[in-house]
Amino acid sequence: MASVVVTGVTGQDGSYLAERLIGDGWDVHAIVRDGKHADEQEITPGVTVHAGDLVDIASMRSVIDVVEPDLIVNLAGISSVAQSWSQPELTARVTGLAVSGLLAGAWDLQERLGRPVRFVQASSSEIFGAAEQRPQTETTPIAPISPYGAAKAYAHHLVGVYRGRGLFASSAILYNHESPRRPETFVTRKITRGVARIVNGDSTSLLLGNLDARRDWGWAPDYVDALLLIAEADAADTFIVATGVEHSVRDFVAAAFAAAGISDWKSLVELDPRFARPVDAPIMLGDNSKIRETLGWSPTLSFDETVHAMVTHDLELLA
Repeated sequence: MASVVVTGVTGQDGSYLAERLIGDGWDVHAIVRDGKHADEQEITPGVTVHAGDLVDIASMRSVIDVVEPDLIVNLAGISSVAQSWSQPELTARVTGLAVSGLLAGAWDLQERLGRPVRFVQASSSEIFGAAEQRPQTETTPIAPISPYGAAKAYAHHLVGVYRGRGLFASSAILYNHESPRRPETFVTRKITRGVARIVNGDSTSLLLGNLDARRDWGWAPDYVDALLLIAEADAADTFIVATGVEHSVRDFVAAAFAAAGISDWKSLVELDPRFARPVDAPIMLGDNSKIRETLGWSPTLSFDETVHAMVTHDLELLA
């Protein structure tokens, strides 16, 4: 049985990935911050949990040495751009520097065992910042405009460094992807939960920041499928994972209200400057040609279907 170490297993992508890996027969191990794993509801059944912390590189490397995995998938880190502005130093350590420890651990294990150890990094479209090229490709210049993007860019470059050294190290440049498991700290889940509360009579309005930002939104389980294809590819590489279709936050709001049967929603939404980011990339749109042609990946759910699934879930939670 092949073994894998996953970081970020309690998050949206981590939970879907753990379910897929277990279903495929992998021996799944997870590095979880001390004490966090006490809540068994957050851990997919069948996952072996190891206490560790991204800011404690020695603890992560210790888990790698004990488990001796065939594959390491790094999904952990501060994933909120907004949070990265309030905690830039922590973001640098958790989202950027921690990856150096994981890569070094994978390399040292490969050298010790004399067999390949694969590594997949969840990179981000935020590394491109306010890119002039649209859609972005794997060769688009990396020019982040947020602490989160900068930390992800450092990790992304380091994956390439280790790939050049001989480690099977791949980066999946993930564009925005959503599901009912997305935390409410993200604007998409805030929208769908807010719409559900309005429908349920628990709220009268939805407070948001910038409605004009445009993003390439996909369905999270599809993106987990892409991670697995990248992990099992013949050669390590960098792949953009995106739908190739852009929508504004306003479009997301409209789709969410439509899913709840509300067409006239503008009076229900209020703009609040507290929720606006200091700097925000206006448009992010990815070209998925490479992963389509090389690995045969394609998204299965459309934008409207993704939003509908989230709203339906949130309405059921309040029923």
